[in-house]
Amino acid sequence: MNTSKGSNLNRVFLARLAGTAVFDPNGDQLGKVRDAVATLRTNNQPPRILGFIVEVPPRKRIFVPITRVTSIDNGHVIITGLLNMRRFEPRTNEISVLSEMLDRSVNLVESNEKVTVEDVAMELSKTGDWFIERVHIMKRGAGFRRRGASSTVTWSEISGFTITETNQGVSNLLGTLANLRAADLASVLHDLTIKRRVEVARALDDERLADVLEEMDEVSRVELLAELEGERAADVLEEMDPDDAADLLREIGQERAQALLALMEPEEAEDVQRLMHYEDYSAGGMMTTEPIVLTADSTVAEALSRVRLSEVAPGLASQVFVCRQPIETPTGRLIGVVHIQRLLREPPATLLGGIVDSDIAPLTVESTLNEVSSYLASYNLLAVPIVDANERLLGAVTVDDVLDHLLPENWRHEESMRKESESR
Repeated sequence: MNTSKGSNLNRVFLARLAGTAVFDPNGDQLGKVRDAVATLRTNNQPPRILGFIVEVPPRKRIFVPITRVTSIDNGHVIITGLLNMRRFEPRTNEISVLSEMLDRSVNLVESNEKVTVEDVAMELSKTGDWFIERVHIMKRGAGFRRRGASSTVTWSEISGFTITETNQGVSNLLGTLANLRAADLASVLHDLTIKRRVEVARALDDERLADVLEEMDEVSRVELLAELEGERAADVLEEMDPDDAADLLREIGQERAQALLALMEPEEAEDVQRLMHYEDYSAGGMMTTEPIVLTADSTVAEALSRVRLSEVAPGLASQVFVCRQPIETPTGRLIGVVHIQRLLREPPATLLGGIVDSDIAPLTVESTLNEVSSYLASYNLLAVPIVDANERLLGAVTVDDVLDHLLPENWRHEESMRKESESR
């Protein structure tokens, strides 16, 4: 059975994996599976499988992330990538499935009857993660019978394994999460209950929460935005990139979107509303309305001072768009672009009009995703200018905007789960 990379089967009973040989892609045996590692979650949610404990010569047990497993079939496991030979050490809230779950006494939720766990099955979810969704149990036998009836139940039908969410204050929790990147914090929030998720969101400042929302999957961010008060939600939307804010407002329904737009600052709302009129997979739907724009009589020093600002995304910092007044989008006529490499080679007092590249043809808001991606690849650019019929600059589409639309919808969650399993 292959794993998430192309398998039709999506359930594996883990007790049957004990002693299974582990091979690399070349067919060389690396060791044997001795156990699986899962992370317990709150409120009776199914544990997520992080990886396998593999015994390699000479009798050393190491951790292999589930993301490295490419196949489980015919009595063998195939993995790819380099092995971390550090000896396996369990972490808090992790459980060794075979050694800590099997033969354990748990209760059936409906009847409170005690049963014994004989095996557990991990199943592949739509997000590409593996969760323990099934438990094979044995009831206690009556009289002199040593074994009772056995059956397979869902994880939600038993109790006795999961942890309960602690009453850790939000301030303490925020202290723990303070140094996480936005994408990693989004992953942590995904596993919290909606109540605790909202508590954390309300405690974050507007800019930090905006960054986190941009990294969350569609369902989670819509759910979270719905829990924020109108004024707070509007403030957070103002801190988001206009294209991301437009995407989010498209997802929450027209009535709620219009209500939030009315609470936003008029200039911010205008940019977002303009983007909402475009098709999601068009250049207009993907572009940001806040590229770096200067006039031809601006200097290299001025351009570099804008490029080096920490809030400017790398894709937008790769070039400066030179336009006639006004320089707020929609601008005056687009003259051309000056790339960051050229800026670094020129004296600070040099005028942009003398070094502008006017040979790059812009695209329009109707340009398709395929046209935009082909354009970026053909010219080796990180951003493409988008203009109207009068050649006024409306915005720019960056390579990360394109990747966001090319990758599967749940790619952010899959990537954060991969990082979590490989960081141990």
